[in-house]
Amino acid sequence: MERHFSILLAVILTTAASALIGGVAHAAESIAVDGPSFDLKRWEKTLRRAGASPAEIAKFDDMVKDQSPNDLPSFEDYLRSTPPSTMTQTLRSIVRNEQESAPPALLPTSAPMMPCESLRGLPLPETTIDSAVPAPDGSCRVTATVVHSPADNPIKVFIALPMRGWNGRFRGTGGGGYSGGSASNLDGPVSKDYAVGATDTGNPAGTANFALDAHGKQAWNRLRNNAYRGIHDMTVVGKALTQAFYGRAARYAYFVAESTGGRQALTEAQRYPDDYDGILALYPAIARDRYVPAQLWPQVLMHEAGDYLPRAKLDAATAAAVKACGGPDGIIANPTQCSYDPTELVGRAVGDSTFTPQDTEVIRGIWEGPRDHDGGFLWWGPTRGTDLSILADTVGTPLQGKPFGEGLDWFRYFLVLDPKWDWQTLTRTNFELLFAQSIHVHASTYGGDDPDLTAFRSRGGKLLMVHGWADQLVPAQESIAYYRQVQRRMGGAERTADFLRLFLVPGADHGFSGPVPAPSIGAMISALMQWVETGRAPDQLNAERLGARNKIIKLRTLLPYRVERLDTGP
Repeated sequence: MERHFSILLAVILTTAASALIGGVAHAAESIAVDGPSFDLKRWEKTLRRAGASPAEIAKFDDMVKDQSPNDLPSFEDYLRSTPPSTMTQTLRSIVRNEQESAPPALLPTSAPMMPCESLRGLPLPETTIDSAVPAPDGSCRVTATVVHSPADNPIKVFIALPMRGWNGRFRGTGGGGYSGGSASNLDGPVSKDYAVGATDTGNPAGTANFALDAHGKQAWNRLRNNAYRGIHDMTVVGKALTQAFYGRAARYAYFVAESTGGRQALTEAQRYPDDYDGILALYPAIARDRYVPAQLWPQVLMHEAGDYLPRAKLDAATAAAVKACGGPDGIIANPTQCSYDPTELVGRAVGDSTFTPQDTEVIRGIWEGPRDHDGGFLWWGPTRGTDLSILADTVGTPLQGKPFGEGLDWFRYFLVLDPKWDWQTLTRTNFELLFAQSIHVHASTYGGDDPDLTAFRSRGGKLLMVHGWADQLVPAQESIAYYRQVQRRMGGAERTADFLRLFLVPGADHGFSGPVPAPSIGAMISALMQWVETGRAPDQLNAERLGARNKIIKLRTLLPYRVERLDTGP
């Protein structure tokens, strides 16, 4: 899986997944941080005692070294509060996903028809080939620039082509957060013999400030490139280079991505149905115009109530919901059927404080999700059992709100158009107005939820969506709602199941990084590939939790999600 650690740091490395299993982590168990620098040797020793393998420790070292100075405080917070066993499980999931097997080759011979450097001269519309050089890993690495008129936002495209053993397939990759992707996406797939593409979608820094031009106005050409056009450009350029290099087109094309990449995946099926034969959309951030502003809802609730909750209370509420609704394995199978009321927590001591009625009212409002002035639905909140500490984060003494950066930047750069906007001026009334503005202004660009997949289905495309029930950033209900809309538009459950299937993973967070059974990237890609290339649809996925030495310690069989009635619900 193309995991973008700098983007997902706040998700994977600040998750309190231990609360889903056994409550709040104890300080005595956590990895110590001494002073301003990281003591790698001490961490390695601690992780080794927790059962981490050499590969997992090496991955941890790589992740530490990749962090920028701005990321270090969040990284330190995570390390101070997370048991080594949880960190080890996260590393195990990442390493396991990187051990995806190479698929069998589709072609008897796949030798290049030209030297790598000759691709520099390939003429492509609106595209300049900047470089084409052999890489140490045995691939031909190509960098190209695509420019659409007006030429104020060049899109960088990165392509890797195996110089030996090409498996006959092209694979597109996506981004996370505001990033469209990067050249680092290429490394994993090309090592599995794919021709593979990545792009920055015209936002090389991966930050939100690209959305404003030099005059502080909305830069619409950049937004369109970032939202959908850059991925299509990457695909067109990648396929053309593949055909030129090998003298034949890729037999099949796949797009595999998560989060923002998951929305890019769905956008490909909706806007450019001929681009890919198979699409894997993992925990897709579908309706960016709605789910991103909804990230500030917990902060609005706490600020208006004057009640900023410490992480210990948030974790205790999550653990109580899991205890009330979870099965013997401590996982809530379907949290939409859990109606746990946090009122029972009133009077309970947590650390140096006690739950108040106001605390439980705030928690209930977070679970309920954004509402308008009449109490009407705006968007979903996190399900019961989901880690609340990312979107409802607090800092300082006395506690103050700490909005999640993605949501805060959306208000600043996409709605208010003021990088210095003070989020503490946001009331429920203003939130409702800005939420409506977000839909009105940005749904056509960043919505990603068009249910008309007629052209994609007609050309034989297959789409596999997989989402965690405990996703702390993008509620799983978003994928369910889209799935229902597609079923309504495309003729019902049976006709939809011919080309689209949705799987939900109980207890899994954004990134599938917690200590719960989850399907591996290799298993999901294999299921998609069988569906596309042999017609065998995935009737189930195996979700596994691995222990030391990759021994399976928990196994769960996932079945496709079923909608009982299409005439109810969103």
